[in-house]
Order: sequence, then structure tokens, then C-alpha cells
Amino acid sequence: MRRFLTIVCVAAFQGCAPASGATQSALEPMGPASAELFRLIWFFTALSAVIWLAVIGVMITALVRRDRARADPLALDASRERRATGWVTVATGATAIVLIGLTLLSYFSNRTLAGIGADAALTIRITGHQWWWEIRYENEQPSRVLTTANEIHIPSGEPVRLVLASTDVIHSFWVPSLAGKLDLIPGHENVLELRADKPGVYRGQCAEFCGFQHAHMGIVIIAEPRAEFDAWLEHQLQPAPQPASGEEQAGHDLFMNRPCVMCHKIGGTTAGGIVGPNLTHVSSRTTLAAGTLPMDESSLAAWITDPQSIKPGAHMPVVDLGGDELRSIVAYLDRLK
Repeated sequence: MRRFLTIVCVAAFQGCAPASGATQSALEPMGPASAELFRLIWFFTALSAVIWLAVIGVMITALVRRDRARADPLALDASRERRATGWVTVATGATAIVLIGLTLLSYFSNRTLAGIGADAALTIRITGHQWWWEIRYENEQPSRVLTTANEIHIPSGEPVRLVLASTDVIHSFWVPSLAGKLDLIPGHENVLELRADKPGVYRGQCAEFCGFQHAHMGIVIIAEPRAEFDAWLEHQLQPAPQPASGEEQAGHDLFMNRPCVMCHKIGGTTAGGIVGPNLTHVSSRTTLAAGTLPMDESSLAAWITDPQSIKPGAHMPVVDLGGDELRSIVAYLDRLK
């Protein structure tokens, strides 16, 4: 029995465990939104446990104290009926009080969540695609608008406003250590406001079944001190670095003359596609293909060679490349840090 309970508990909390060195747990709150939800989770759980124990206790009492057979089953016992009516009245009143209390608790929690980003200075537009995340840092100056993918950097200790939308189907943005779930709906924008109290790496996931590769639509939020965030943002706004070797130059030329330019953009080059992720600084990210692979040369080579074997159904086509051509393109993309 103990082994069975252990297996059940492990299975139940497996989705809350940290993954790949990043925090991904609703039971490890790292911001005001997740802390508020954490309190709600445990309060509802504790209250439900108390109610369940009370119901089981009443049932056991009724079974133990059941009356013996009476001579006349239809005869009414007035005192017994009054006691039963009293207990039913108490139970009904307690139920009403609990429901009203939970409703008020949810209301005040929602009000707290709504006030987190009231003074947010940073707005990030997140667009869900099958199966990756487009990240756009808004700015009044067009030259300082940044577009990247699958990895969000934010300043720790500061509120951030996320504007959520989708281009195809319904997705759901969920980084459990920082905030609750919120859907990305085609033709509609939702707003999620959050704050990371401490620097760290917080992993998230699409929480709405959005197609065949739904499970491989991860996202990472990297919270860092303001100075580090500003430095990262300034670097990301720069054009892609120029090739530094003959192999990298060959890879650059191949990229610009193959179908790659129809889907991807690389700042500072003629590649201006918007169908797939922006690759201007692709190798500065920690993962590839929305958290499916670690970012390194071998993963880049595997992804370019046969993306369908890694992420079946993904919209990344297979490009026919020879061995030397593949090495050159991988060298060039690895240069884009």
C-alpha cells in the first residue's frame, strides 16, 4: 500500500518538478502572481480535505449508529425529525458560507493579480505558432523593436506586461513559477502581468492541446538584474555578426541563396522571411525548436538535416544539402550569437 501511494504521489507531482535546470513548478512561487495562486491552491486543498473528512465522518457515524428495525417503519419520531432538520439546516448554511467565502477569496485574488502590472514599463507581445513562440519587445521607437523566439528575457524585480495572441489555433501560455495560465486566441488579445522576484531561469509550456507537437512547445523566461537585461537587449538589437571565416562566409552565401530566406529573418542581411523564427542571434538562445533540443552545433545540424524526425509535423521543411554545405551553414548559424 505504501509503495502504491508513493507511485501515485510521484505521478501526480511529476509535472510540477523542475526541468532541465529551470524552475517549473506551481509549488515553487517566484513572483507575486504565482505566490497568490500558491496560497489559493493550498487553501482550496485544505478546505476540500476538511469537507471530505467531515462527509466521511458523518457517513461512518450513520453506519455505526443505524437504528434497529422498528415495529412500524412508517411511524414518525418527532424528536428525530427535528434533529435531522437541524443538521440539514446547519449543513446548508455551512455550504452557503463556504461558497460565498471562496467566491470572495477568488475575487480579491483576481484583484491582486490585476494590480501586479499597473506600472509595468516593459511590454512584450507573444504570438503563438504551431509549435513555437514569437517574442516581440515593443518600443515607441521602431528601431528599438526587437523580435526573437522561444526565450524571454525580463528584468528581475520589475512588473512586465505580456500581450498574448495566436496566428493559428488556441495556445495557452503557462510559466507556473511566475503566473497562472492564460490562453492565446486567434483574433483576440489577452494580457498577462507578472514579476519575477529573483533572477533565475523559469521554464514554461503551452498548456492547451494545440496539435501534434503540443508537448514540444516549451518556453523559457530568464529573469536577470536590470543592468544585465539592458546589456542583453542592446546586444540583441544589433545586426547579426559578420562571418569570421571562409566556412562561415560560405554558409552565409548558401543561406541567402536557399529557401531559408523565405521563412527566416537575419538582421543586417537580405534574409527577411517572417514565417519562421527570427535567427539574427539564434545561437545566443539556450534551446532550439521551442525547447526540444539544446542549442549547439550538433543540434543545429540534426535539425536542419531532418526536422521531421525530431518534431514530426513541424513546418520546417527538409532542405537538400551536401555534407560540406551543411557544415558551412551550421558554422554560420553558430556564429549568430
